[in-house]
Amino acid sequence: MPQRRRLDTTAEWVELTTTAADWKKADPALLATMLGQLHLIRAFEERVLDLAGEGLVHGPAHSSIGQEGGAVGSIVALRSSDAVNGSHRGHHQFLAKALAHVAQDGLALDALVTADIQTVLQKTLAEILGLAQGYCRGRGGSMHLQWFEAGALGTNAIVGGGAPMATGNAWAQKEAGTTDFTINYFGDGAAQIGSVLESMNLAAAWKLPVCFFIENNLYAVATRIEESVADTRLSVRGQGFGIPSWRVDGMDPLAVHLAMEEAAAVMRSGGGPTIVEAEVYRFFHQNGPYPGSAFGYRTKEEEAEWKKRDPLDRVAREMIKRGLIDEAGVASVRAQAIAAMDAATAELLEADPEKQGRRRIRPELWPDPEFVNVGVRGDASELESLRVLDPSVSDAARESMKFVDAVAAVMDRRMSEDERIVVLGEDIHRLKGGTNGATKGLADAHPGRVLGTPISENAFMGLGGGLALDGRYRPVVEFMYPDFMWVAADQVFNQVGKARHMFGGDNPVPLVLRTKVAMGSGYGSQHLMDPAGVFATSPGWRIVAPSSAADYVGLMNAALALQDPVLVIEHVDLYNEKDEILAGDLDYIIPPGTAAVRREGSEMTVISYLSMVRHCAEAIEQTGADAELIDLRWLDRASLDWETIEASVKKTNAVLIVEQGAQGTSYGAWLADEIQRRLFDWLDQPVQRVTGAESSPSISRILERAAIARTEEVVVGIETVRRSAGGAA
Repeated sequence: MPQRRRLDTTAEWVELTTTAADWKKADPALLATMLGQLHLIRAFEERVLDLAGEGLVHGPAHSSIGQEGGAVGSIVALRSSDAVNGSHRGHHQFLAKALAHVAQDGLALDALVTADIQTVLQKTLAEILGLAQGYCRGRGGSMHLQWFEAGALGTNAIVGGGAPMATGNAWAQKEAGTTDFTINYFGDGAAQIGSVLESMNLAAAWKLPVCFFIENNLYAVATRIEESVADTRLSVRGQGFGIPSWRVDGMDPLAVHLAMEEAAAVMRSGGGPTIVEAEVYRFFHQNGPYPGSAFGYRTKEEEAEWKKRDPLDRVAREMIKRGLIDEAGVASVRAQAIAAMDAATAELLEADPEKQGRRRIRPELWPDPEFVNVGVRGDASELESLRVLDPSVSDAARESMKFVDAVAAVMDRRMSEDERIVVLGEDIHRLKGGTNGATKGLADAHPGRVLGTPISENAFMGLGGGLALDGRYRPVVEFMYPDFMWVAADQVFNQVGKARHMFGGDNPVPLVLRTKVAMGSGYGSQHLMDPAGVFATSPGWRIVAPSSAADYVGLMNAALALQDPVLVIEHVDLYNEKDEILAGDLDYIIPPGTAAVRREGSEMTVISYLSMVRHCAEAIEQTGADAELIDLRWLDRASLDWETIEASVKKTNAVLIVEQGAQGTSYGAWLADEIQRRLFDWLDQPVQRVTGAESSPSISRILERAAIARTEEVVVGIETVRRSAGGAA
């Protein structure tokens, strides 16, 4: 019979409950502040539901009524430099952090609402109503509330989406030498989400000061927690990652506060992440002013039992027991909070002249429709002080260097001059520069700034996003293959790509994402895509695609200086080629809007990028076409060099767009549409395209070759343009 020995986990896991002695010992000022915050948040949430009932809230109204104790208890003692982010149900967390920021000495219950507090309430309500005076200028609404100055990093409509961002913020706090920490709030549903679990693992491995705060309200929309998990004590997740964890009654704000005090001591002392699970209850349905029982998934009896545990009543009762307040005082606190919301509402609404007895939002408070696209990206003015140089027209001396060595050399140069740059990705610190040598020498030259990550694209991409939003660091994230972006799609597109615009248009997101196209290397369908088309049709991203080592230097320097997320696409076909760079010069930029004309001609305009520029040149030579060859360099909508494209098309009247990858994710499809809309009057034939097949590349050498475009396919494309020109003639 085998021997058996019980294994213990390395992390403490406790349930914390307050006693009468804890309430007796609690600082009266702390209890007063808690009570004041609870009533302000409750009055705010009730007003939001009232306005939703009037049809004045466009979109969902996810109220936190009933759950305020978890937010207030965990946030009341935080510094402004501590940070929080949360989920779609995040009004209470945002308000608790904002109120703590503007009233750092606590709240006076006899004069609850100061001018600063009134401003917080009005600006938050304005944001939820979608108005220009809101914290995100009306773009964030109910689910995307951000105020960096107060340490509110931004609530998040994607379940579990904020965990990687919070982990990145915690990395910045730790590496900057502070004792600050970050709290990531999420619900019982997100406790099973991959991005949350990946972030827990990464935070534990790197001992990052982030608290994963689980608001366990027992339900998803209508699905009871027992239907979703085997162990409903969700703080058990900490046992799997070695994270100390606390389980607490979230309807008891003091219990939450005491648990957070213990968790904070761990994080501030360098002990790494923590988990706090607070069992709470939302008094209303997932969205709107009706209880869950109205939809049949909860009973009225269950709701009544939970309402007896209302955190507002709990704090008031304990304060009354100690003689710190009486019933009239509690009623006064409630009345002050309601009056504050009346005042905020009066500033935002007026009588509707067209509907008797109804109200409307004051028309002058809506955002200007012209603001709709402002802040999708920055204006690139940060590049104005940098030295611009175009290697394609420079007569400077050259030196020979392999393309991949230029990749490592320019990154080394920038890291030597900018200590904010941090590089992260899988295996980039090993194997003499990762799987291809693109980070060769960086780990030794810049210790602590080249971070080999676990295999968890969602977590480390989001961590990079959190670093970028924090502003103290400039992350460079590597995806070993571009197909892995689908694993991290939420962080890439919903979080990093949308962050600047979604939160009002002002916050920089300086992040570089490097990846390589490896078509022809035999790695098959899940490793060989060209990501340009996907990113070009996703808001917020800039895209560079260098075809030479000298261009790579200038394009990467520009990418590292921009305050926007930039995708840098490389191609393995170029890595080991001997190329030339400008001798001794790794400091120039090639700014957005700077394509290169590799060959002048008048018969047709051939447009391409990456390694296909070389294939286009070969095809032009083979066919003898008098073609003008444009190397785009910058691919995104905001950075395309339309001046060069337009001048060429007006001269040739025919366009061939060449790319290597699959038809379905084609970059050229978008570009062809744009060219035909802009330049239709100068085109003598439809824009022609060369792409790979509909399928992604296969492992078979023969099928892989059939799925991608190279010189032979460009030759066919050129002949197609010629035949079409003949037919038009």
